[in-house]
Amino acid sequence: MGKFLGPGLGSVVVGAVLGAVAVFGVTAAVQEDSRPQIDRSGNADSSLLNQVEYGSR
Repeated sequence: MGKFLGPGLGSVVVGAVLGAVAVFGVTAAVQEDSRPQIDRSGNADSSLLNQVEYGSR
């Protein structure tokens, strides 16, 4: 029984660590649900939808 106890405990520890890493990784990935902020600092008098028009069209 002694030769099964060491590998069994090692397997339990490795499984618990991998399970915890998987749970924390999935939780961190799911929480990334915010949209990035849009830069709206363009000059409204010289641009159309913050895209500058060059030349005459």
